Amino acid sequence: MLVIALSRGRLARPAVRVAGLAIVYLPLVLLLGAALEPGETAERLLVLAGAPVLAGLTLLLLRGYAALAFATGATVLAYAIDVVTGSSLTSLSLLGPNPGLGVRFYGIGNELEALLAVLVVAGTGAGLTAFAARAPRRALAVTFLIIGLSAAVVFAAGRFGADVGAAIVFPDDAAVAAAAIAGHGKRPLALAVVAAPVAVLALLALVDLVSGANAHLTRSVLDAGGLGDLADVAQRRLQLSAHSFGRPVLLAFLPVVVAIAVFAYLRRDRLQAWLAPVPAMRAGLLGALAATVVGTLANDSGALLLEIGTAYLLVFTGFAWAERPPGAAPGPAGR
Repeated sequence: MLVIALSRGRLARPAVRVAGLAIVYLPLVLLLGAALEPGETAERLLVLAGAPVLAGLTLLLLRGYAALAFATGATVLAYAIDVVTGSSLTSLSLLGPNPGLGVRFYGIGNELEALLAVLVVAGTGAGLTAFAARAPRRALAVTFLIIGLSAAVVFAAGRFGADVGAAIVFPDDAAVAAAAIAGHGKRPLALAVVAAPVAVLALLALVDLVSGANAHLTRSVLDAGGLGDLADVAQRRLQLSAHSFGRPVLLAFLPVVVAIAVFAYLRRDRLQAWLAPVPAMRAGLLGALAATVVGTLANDSGALLLEIGTAYLLVFTGFAWAERPPGAAPGPAGR
């Protein structure tokens, strides 16, 4: 903000690009901190300087959405490799599981689920925009589905990420993005949103049973005594999600989230004007929006997922603003 103010807006776009990439790189830098195990002061310096430096280097080597796709891919891939190989770094990262809150010592927690859900689908949109903008719509839709479902398996399977929410959120956001880029109607979209997580949950249940992972999915769903127990599980998760909105730390940021949502709605035509030339990025953002909404409703820490998801949605939307053609019409303020 200081750079933008001092330059009277002339450096607004570069500043937004650097800030956006730095935020995307932040989880990766935290994972690097877990690998290096520095002291507290050194880790603070690593976080404060490492992410902006990576952002600057990326923008020196790549341009536009290619830079965003690279940063997103590097962050997601690093966590995917770590959880597949035993979560040795994720468990030590500041974004890893928090034993103080009574959660597991491996896999990904709610914070990572919230940001990875956005990074996977929006990052896919950025990559397709940069490297496959002229590909057939069907091929783009299939790419969204393949990447989203693959991420769901990695981050939700009991032997890997062990996050049940990822089995619901990741397939849903992939289905929404695929339907958006393919241009299908509302009925196919609704069917895909329901069918995708059900299929992934069934697959993960089979994998957990065969591998003996005894993960959260197995304990809470497969070991349930019947529909009544499943209903109790669902009711408990909804109650916990509702209670999460009353936590003082999270409650303080909710007005900001509401203000952003209202502003985005009022400026929806302007957002559409920015994204119209980049349909894959638009589809990725719609998928990320779906991931945030579904994650908020399906997770026992709904407020946390809402706020983190909104923050990363804002990052990708800001990058889209910075990448809009200089002479593009801003679009009407609202309807």
